[in-house]
Amino acid sequence: MYEWIKAFHVMAVIAWMAGMLYLPRLMVYHAEAQIGSIQSETFKLMERRLLKGIINPAMILTWVLGLYLAWTAFGFKGGWLHGKILLVILLSGIHGFLVGRVRAFAEDRNDKSPRFYRIINEVPAVLMALIVILVIVKPF
Repeated sequence: MYEWIKAFHVMAVIAWMAGMLYLPRLMVYHAEAQIGSIQSETFKLMERRLLKGIINPAMILTWVLGLYLAWTAFGFKGGWLHGKILLVILLSGIHGFLVGRVRAFAEDRNDKSPRFYRIINEVPAVLMALIVILVIVKPF
C-alpha cells in the first residue's frame, strides 16, 4: 500500500505545484487589467476556480498523504525530512498568502503591482527545488 500512497502523494504535489506556479502568473495579468473590465472579471473566475478546484484539494491531499508517509516510512526522523517539512510549511504559508490575494482581487482591492506578482511567482519554484533536493539527495 505504501507505493500507492506515495504515487498519489507525488500526483497531489504535481497538481499543487502546477497551481502554485500558475496562480501568481494569472495575478500578473490581472493586476494589469482595468478594474471592472471583462478581462478582470474573467481573471477573478479563473483564480477562484483554480484555487478551489485544484490548488486547495491538492494541498490537502499532499499534506495528508505526506504526513502518513513521513510517519510510516520514517517515523518523522531524519534531518532532511525535518527540512522538507519546514519548507512545505513555508510553501503552505505562500499558499495562504495567495488565498488572501485572490480575495483582494475578488473585492477589487488589489494593491500590488504586476512586478510584485512576478517576484512572488518565483518563490514556490525555489521552495519546490529545495524540497526535491532534500527528498532525492537527503544531504543530512
